[in-house]
Amino acid sequence: MKNVKVYGPGCKRCETTEAMVKDAATRLGIEANVEKITGPREIAMAGVMSTPGITIDGKLVHAGGLPGKTKLDEWLSA
Repeated sequence: MKNVKVYGPGCKRCETTEAMVKDAATRLGIEANVEKITGPREIAMAGVMSTPGITIDGKLVHAGGLPGKTKLDEWLSA
């Protein structure tokens, strides 16, 4: 199971990113625990300088703007 965290204050882009991660995991048949992190301190501690940010199994893979579908699939499949 992949542990995915989506970092952001709750803006529309962050909500969209969370939905994209969940949809990609379902589409790829990957079990993923998706957690939304909204606290500024937790976001900073994760090294996310621009939101939304995504970590997969503790590794920061994306920060700032919506992720590309192809990249998201690659990150989840790795």
